[in-house]
Amino acid sequence: MDPVLLIKAALMGVVEGLTEFLPISSTGHLILAGSLLDFTGETAKVFDVAIQTGAMFAVVWQYRQRLLATVRGVASDPVAQRFVRNVFVAFLPAAFLGLTLGQLVKAHLFKPVPVALAFIVGGIAILIVERWHHKRFGERDLEGTRRARVETVDDMGTLDALKVGLLQCLALIPGTSRSGATIIGAMTLGFSRRCAAEFSFYLGIPTLMAAGAYSVWKQRDALHLHDLPMFAVGLVVSFFSALLCIRWLIRYVATHDFKVFAWYRIAFGLIVLATAYGGIVNWSA
Repeated sequence: MDPVLLIKAALMGVVEGLTEFLPISSTGHLILAGSLLDFTGETAKVFDVAIQTGAMFAVVWQYRQRLLATVRGVASDPVAQRFVRNVFVAFLPAAFLGLTLGQLVKAHLFKPVPVALAFIVGGIAILIVERWHHKRFGERDLEGTRRARVETVDDMGTLDALKVGLLQCLALIPGTSRSGATIIGAMTLGFSRRCAAEFSFYLGIPTLMAAGAYSVWKQRDALHLHDLPMFAVGLVVSFFSALLCIRWLIRYVATHDFKVFAWYRIAFGLIVLATAYGGIVNWSA
């Protein structure tokens, strides 16, 4: 295996792990990073989706005690049963739309300029939601002195889960951000910041696992045995970088809002558009 290709795979793994659970779009960053690194083509597209499984395993490891308790209690514990039901209900809308519209979206929107536009629109949406949230709660939601309608994952109802699942469908548009759609969207539904972030993590387990497995199966003819080291490097690196990101984000949401990510999205999107139309960077899908 070409060592340069393995280095590129590792860099893409870092990008995936650090962006998957932040409201800044991992898919968008992977598309843009792939363009800069000349890491493109059908195999690269499968790679981008497949290494999301590494980030998913980071969630499994971080919340292994909760997940093990859920598995053990799912047959008799109402809390465990409600948790499994909510994650499953939230997963269904994106699974259905992903199967029906996935190829259409990839054909037309998996390009740097549409991604950049989605970055900007998503950033503006976060600023609007944060302004509304601060007007409603002030700083009290960050300090924990005023309870949100849905304070923890165990407070969620089935309708709450369905609404978050519908919001996750927005992430089919590359650059929108699955985490951004679910976390910021859940906040508008009355979730606390921590609850919104944690449910987004949990929802990522079936979503990322299904997306990775489906993509690999769909494009299996484009894959070869000599691609295995590249995929292995991407998966391992994405796991460790995602684990660091998850632990950091849990601490961050306790005392901060998401405005910094909104401004980052807007600035990054504008830079991509300016360099693309100015001919400074040849952003190629």
